[in-house]
Amino acid sequence: MRKHVYVMSAASVLLALLTGCGNSEQKATMERAQFLEVANVDSSVKPGDNFFLYVNGKWIKSAVIPATESSVGSFKDLDIRTRGHLKEILEDAAKNGQAKGGIEQLVGDFYAAGMDSATVESRGYEPVRPLLKKIEGLTDAASVIAFEAGSEKDGHGSFLPAFIGPDEKNSSMNTALFVQGGLGLPDRDYYFSKDSATLKLVAAYQKMLTTLFTLTGGDSVVAAKNATVVYNLEKQLAGAHRTNVELRNPQLNYNRFAVATLEEKQPNIGWKSYLKAIGITADSVNVGQPGYYTKLNEMLKTVPVSEWKLYLTAHLLQNTANELSSAFVNAAFAYSSELTGAKKLKPRWERIYMAADGSLGEALGQLYVNKYFTEDAKKRMLELVNNLEKSFDNRITHLDWMSDSTKQVAKEKLHTFLKKIGFPDKWKDYSSVKVARNTYFENVEAAARNEHAFQVAQVGKPVDKTLWQMTPPTINAYYNPTINEIVFPAGILQFPFFDPNADDAINYGGIGMVIGHEMTHGFDDQGSQYDKEGNMKDWWNKTDKEKFQTKVNQVISLYDGFTVLDSVHVKGALTVGENMADIGGIAIAYDAFKMTKQGQDTTRIDGFTPDQRFFMSFAQVWRSKYKDASVRKNINTDPHSPAMWRVLGPLMNFTPFYKAFDVKEGDKMYKPESERITIW
Repeated sequence: MRKHVYVMSAASVLLALLTGCGNSEQKATMERAQFLEVANVDSSVKPGDNFFLYVNGKWIKSAVIPATESSVGSFKDLDIRTRGHLKEILEDAAKNGQAKGGIEQLVGDFYAAGMDSATVESRGYEPVRPLLKKIEGLTDAASVIAFEAGSEKDGHGSFLPAFIGPDEKNSSMNTALFVQGGLGLPDRDYYFSKDSATLKLVAAYQKMLTTLFTLTGGDSVVAAKNATVVYNLEKQLAGAHRTNVELRNPQLNYNRFAVATLEEKQPNIGWKSYLKAIGITADSVNVGQPGYYTKLNEMLKTVPVSEWKLYLTAHLLQNTANELSSAFVNAAFAYSSELTGAKKLKPRWERIYMAADGSLGEALGQLYVNKYFTEDAKKRMLELVNNLEKSFDNRITHLDWMSDSTKQVAKEKLHTFLKKIGFPDKWKDYSSVKVARNTYFENVEAAARNEHAFQVAQVGKPVDKTLWQMTPPTINAYYNPTINEIVFPAGILQFPFFDPNADDAINYGGIGMVIGHEMTHGFDDQGSQYDKEGNMKDWWNKTDKEKFQTKVNQVISLYDGFTVLDSVHVKGALTVGENMADIGGIAIAYDAFKMTKQGQDTTRIDGFTPDQRFFMSFAQVWRSKYKDASVRKNINTDPHSPAMWRVLGPLMNFTPFYKAFDVKEGDKMYKPESERITIW
């Protein structure tokens, strides 16, 4: 079961209101200086030409991306540090002598089984043999659907993906949402684009499928033909997919149908039987992209069962490859390498840690916060979030394009945000998950079945607003429109985004901007379509809505003009929500910073004014360098703009930045004040 939220991606949000300190002003200044890495500043670049390169240029010139990674930077540094903490926790938990039935034993046995490479290697693909045998026995569409139902419960379904969450028009109740799926490549456009980079990736994908078929005993020539069959079947499904830009329209993707109607219109899917098989009891469900299911219903009749069997085999092996022997892991990585640019497989412990986080995230998270997060940090973070909320309220008050009636409703939504910080108030129950130290594959499936059972049990019941969609160690944050919540896991509440010894400029330019970013998601092109209760509802004055849409279009046009690689541009329509959140986030954070003592002062540190340090901290947080392959993938699939443009786009539209660095006409970032985009 899956859930959709708006995430911050390569960075997010953090810790607390800052009190400034030290035994003397001189000592405080010396301590604060270290938080702005001035050695990275490239003075050969004018701040007004490219502020990202001005702040980070020397680092970018010398930074080397490790072979195991697709990027390097501030976010990755934090990720590496957090992985080290989790590695210690997992290794300690894996030691014998843990209390039977406790989360330490559960997490420890899971990790130990994953790290037992000798046993995993000796089993080869034995764990999936029973499933492969089931596929061999499929005879018709109904049996294909029945197998998919079992796969969905086991955590490796492919073409009938279900999400469980609040009904977008009745947000107090949970419902089932079925969305388009079934593809092996990252997005539908990969099946139709003819540029050389895409064709190379498609070839790598088909090669992986061929290898997976041969690893389970197939002839290499036949395996290659089978891979083509699978690819062509997926391409048919892809033709019925909405584009990733169309998927940004919540209204378009809300389509509630009675199950009886679906059963009548799409008999080959057999909705009643499928829902029963996966444990969902409901009279109606939401079908996000009906055209996809119309096509699927047709293909279940027109595509031979023999081809569906090849498809199911390929997807089973692809979805479980990382739980099988190294031959399967390496085959999957060869394709992933082409997709991301990473040239070397991550060490085994990192791969098993990620699996543990995905399978037993709140159990591992509980161990993490017990050691690395405190209630005091949670309290201080809440103070900072509340401070940014006041700043946002004030900005709404002074908007010159919005009427008083709409302002009032916007403020009501803002002040209704549910704020979650660090970790859940109550932890998930994993008592039914049985793991053993010699059955890694089965352990992963047991955890998946537990999560599936938990999710489907929520259908038709009141929404539990205490639930989290990210695990505590996650270095990220999100806004969820159907609950109207902003969520900041413990993993992201660390330096370089926040440090209690740093000055306000550093913290507000880092975490302050990110908190403002998440808040703004409640009012971006998508979030603005939901009311304070999380219902998809139009709460706008008609004229205000038209003015807002004009600003949305301005943001799309601006980012469409940013060139990333050669002729590759940012996709403004895909990234508009995140870009709006960045533009709003920096403004809200800056206003909050100006309320602090340092924000009202002019004392320099490292030779930079408080305002300059604020903006430099913002740019420093997004310091990063990516492999070209990863950039291309992100441009095609990621709703976030590349890091450089997450800095340049907001700042070229923010007048206080111009004043702080004396940006003038003729500088490359300069925009006439009348053309600067101000939304919130």
